[in-house]
Amino acid sequence: MEKKKYFVNLATQAITQVQEDDINPYTIYATGEEIFHLREILTEMHDSDMNSFWRAHVPYVPYHNDKSNDSYDEGIVSAFQMIHDLGDDKTKMHIESMGILDSN
Repeated sequence: MEKKKYFVNLATQAITQVQEDDINPYTIYATGEEIFHLREILTEMHDSDMNSFWRAHVPYVPYHNDKSNDSYDEGIVSAFQMIHDLGDDKTKMHIESMGILDSN
């Protein structure tokens, strides 16, 4: 399968082939299957984020004991790993400079 150029914005969880001027997304090269997998990761992150939102309204459940937060954290690391693996040199260097990935 041929890889195409995509732009990913984790803040908005957008994956697009059109770069928007007002944001600085990550640039990746991916197949349709890889984009589908990345979209699954972002969807799981969104679901975990929503569960955390509702948990925040329950005062007797402490943040550090919330599985939704753990799931979101795992998702963001997975997303960064995949973006790093598929990214152009600038994207890879930026993610490596963040120190979020253990292997870098």
